[in-house]
Amino acid sequence: MLIVGIAGGTGSGKTTVVKKIIERLPCKQVAVIPQDSYYKDNSNMPLEDRQKINFDHPDAIEWPLLIEHIKKLCNNQSIEQPIYSYLTCTRNKETITVKPHKVVIIEGILILGNPALRKLMNLKVFVDADADDRLSRVIQRDIVERGRSISDVLKRYEDTVKPSHLQFIEPTKRYADIIVPQGGDNTVAIDLLTHFIELKLNLK
Repeated sequence: MLIVGIAGGTGSGKTTVVKKIIERLPCKQVAVIPQDSYYKDNSNMPLEDRQKINFDHPDAIEWPLLIEHIKKLCNNQSIEQPIYSYLTCTRNKETITVKPHKVVIIEGILILGNPALRKLMNLKVFVDADADDRLSRVIQRDIVERGRSISDVLKRYEDTVKPSHLQFIEPTKRYADIIVPQGGDNTVAIDLLTHFIELKLNLK
């Protein structure tokens, strides 16, 4: 099994990079484990307090569960991946069954900052993008997918997203084996990543 970590700032294009890699690989060879599924369940908090959570801070993630699940996949065991709702800031009662695959991609903004999780990765990737481009994508995503207003998105960006990126996300770039500038638009980097994964699969 090959464990690939794909990190980068909010709106950097990580998800696009993951999708394009999967498109180039044989069908049903890849399982994707999103960091976002492992945000802590905050159902014990009032909704107003939940909406103030800093999702770009490491403390928002249930790291032990994520690490346990990756280890189980490595040991050829299936897992029950949580489903997290950004609208309610809680976990759903339902889960997603994920079976072991030849390639497991862990995708998320903070994944390279956790030493125990990082140690499990065979390849570490950081998707880089200009701050203005990231902000533009965050605005579009949060309005469409998370029902937020432009003013709410901009306030959250200034209060939590930007400072957390500088403190917790940008510094993890030094742990990356490969840095991908321009996100999903960098077809050369995506081709190289895909070729590396295919090579490792063939060797195994």
